[in-house]
Amino acid sequence: MKQQIIVIGGGNTFETYKEYLSCLKKQRIDFERYRTEQSGWKKTLGKKLGKKFEVILIDMPNKANAKYAEWKIWFEKFIPHIKPKAIFIGHSLGGIFIAKYLAENKLVKKILAVFLIAAPYEPEDASDSLADFVLPRKLDKLEAQTENIFIYQSKDDPVVLFINSEKYRKNLKNPINRIFINKGHFNQENFPELIEDIKNL
Repeated sequence: MKQQIIVIGGGNTFETYKEYLSCLKKQRIDFERYRTEQSGWKKTLGKKLGKKFEVILIDMPNKANAKYAEWKIWFEKFIPHIKPKAIFIGHSLGGIFIAKYLAENKLVKKILAVFLIAAPYEPEDASDSLADFVLPRKLDKLEAQTENIFIYQSKDDPVVLFINSEKYRKNLKNPINRIFINKGHFNQENFPELIEDIKNL
């Protein structure tokens, strides 16, 4: 049986629709990015890991103005297909989504590992609003569902400040910390450190 990996990427969220429209008006586009298909580590993870792994990249609804309730409904459609000892990876807003969901809901199947990559923890430590992506006060239920919680954070991340990872470390009993200096918000093509950690589980 292949090792299943569930990946949830990031997005943006706003307190009001007016703030969302304002952001759209101010946002600049990188036109060259639209000329060629972008790959990135999420899309190539399965190929890099090899035939023993099955990567499911969940495309969440309305990532430009994400709502937790909408993401929760969509995510739960995948739960019947998730195998025992799956690995969960959440990047940015996808990280706080996974942390919040598993801290508030118990899955029937045990999870092998959870990777929180550049995941925001509290609104005051994020560059943008987190709207309804708010963690519960205690993360006990998250910890009860897996023995392996990885926190990945880069000190030069301009989107999710380093203090967010410190708060995860403070509020989780035994997280595995991966601290980087120059990975930014982890929007790179290759992610060898993640691949190594997955293969070593």
